[in-house]
Amino acid sequence: MNVNPVSFESTGAFTPFFLDYIRQKESLKSFYNTFPELKNFADQLAQKQSFPAGNRNILVQVLQKQYTHVSAAQAVKNNISNLGNTKTFTITTGHQLNIFTGPLYFIYKIVTVINACKKLSAAYPDYRFVPVYWMASEDHDYDEIKSFRLYGKNYTWHTSQQGAVGRFTTHDLKTLFSEIPGDITLFKEAYTRFKKLSDAVRYYVNALFGEYGLVAIDGDDHELKKLFSPVISDDLFNHSAKRLVDQTNSNLEKLGYKPQVFCREVNLFYLDDGLRSRIEKSGDRYTVIDTALSFTKAEIEKLVQQSPEKFSPNVCLRPLYQEMILPNLAYVGGPAELVYWLQFKSMFDYYNVPFPVLLPRNFALVINAPQFRKFQKTGIELTDLFKEKSTLLNQTALKFSSNKIQLNGEKEAIVNQFNAIKNHATFLDKTLEPMVAAETKRAINSLEKIEQKLLRAEKRRQADRLRQVEELKDALFPNGSLQERTDNFLNFYQTDPQFIHKLVQHFDPFDFRFNILAEND
Repeated sequence: MNVNPVSFESTGAFTPFFLDYIRQKESLKSFYNTFPELKNFADQLAQKQSFPAGNRNILVQVLQKQYTHVSAAQAVKNNISNLGNTKTFTITTGHQLNIFTGPLYFIYKIVTVINACKKLSAAYPDYRFVPVYWMASEDHDYDEIKSFRLYGKNYTWHTSQQGAVGRFTTHDLKTLFSEIPGDITLFKEAYTRFKKLSDAVRYYVNALFGEYGLVAIDGDDHELKKLFSPVISDDLFNHSAKRLVDQTNSNLEKLGYKPQVFCREVNLFYLDDGLRSRIEKSGDRYTVIDTALSFTKAEIEKLVQQSPEKFSPNVCLRPLYQEMILPNLAYVGGPAELVYWLQFKSMFDYYNVPFPVLLPRNFALVINAPQFRKFQKTGIELTDLFKEKSTLLNQTALKFSSNKIQLNGEKEAIVNQFNAIKNHATFLDKTLEPMVAAETKRAINSLEKIEQKLLRAEKRRQADRLRQVEELKDALFPNGSLQERTDNFLNFYQTDPQFIHKLVQHFDPFDFRFNILAEND
């Protein structure tokens, strides 16, 4: 496998907001603590030394309980035990519980945290670094996890279950087994042996990444939520998050950036089996929308103390919850994630929680050997593949044409001639200027129509080459989207069980470029 990194800018796939963060634009530096460079982690380690020992002990106990029914790899067991040590820290990524792992970038996220821990271990040998996958088990958006794409076909889990997806039962997932091609033994085992979706995900994540010591954590837990209860109470009664994040959003807007997340007065859901509904403050009561549940201030205060697991943080508070229960140094995320984390630094400062380093995940396009052979025959550049399809085909036809297609010189000559006519005409009669301008435009339009016909004729002459380019574009960018956001890793793993190992070998978590991975014959 050859690695061909290209700049983020050359792909056209990233927002200016994300690119400005990567470029360390001066105006954004107040929205984060530490830029993700190896040398900067010394400061982050110093800040995170304040992580409470009691929280570590609870974390270890909870993780050991969550792994009770999983034959965890020894590296995972060691990492869980080591989290009780004050010199052990985590690098974390989070993701939804997509069926069969969902799109490729889930795999890329995890490989990034694994490799970041390796790099940090080499740079800071006095410390231990544990890769962590935060399972978004409390998310209730079933539509976002129900499908995956394999060999060009979508497979969908149909279920009527509601509430937090991590609590979904897996029994009706089995109906998909007979439809999916290739070896899916691991997933059959996961979805058959475990009744809860979160437990099944932990099982197959351990099977795929356990040798690297990856620890999966489920935040849907009574003991972990107890650690978060002071923030739960503050959000219910003081609404600090909204005040702080609203101010940050205003500051970002003044710089020309569009905030991704807007906090509510109450940023919590009420969580129960089959239910995850937003809590609203209505007068002097707290109501759970779309239910008959309603609480006085005293009642909900008592509920926070006795059953904190009934409260589920939304997108505004979830990052804070994560950082309060993990001795975490860095969060690994995609471009949209990292941008909205930038909105939260003032909130972290308010609660005296160190703001993590925001590390972009690795990005990749995988080209198999037959596709790479086809690519080499086309004569185009790797970065050309990221262009919109019609633009790519037109530019390819022009690049390899031996004929004159573009009439730029002729158009320039016509403009010059008409400018001379305009000067002469307006000297005699200024009212003639609009007529000359209209005739100029008509002449240019005529040349552009000729150009279009010449290009169509040239594309017919290059039909074979352009067909190969189009087939390649369609295969590597399904439905015009990035491969990593569309295709499932089984597209590669079923024919190459070393696929994940190759990613671990070739990804560099601190190289902020887009990786094009080309398979050799």
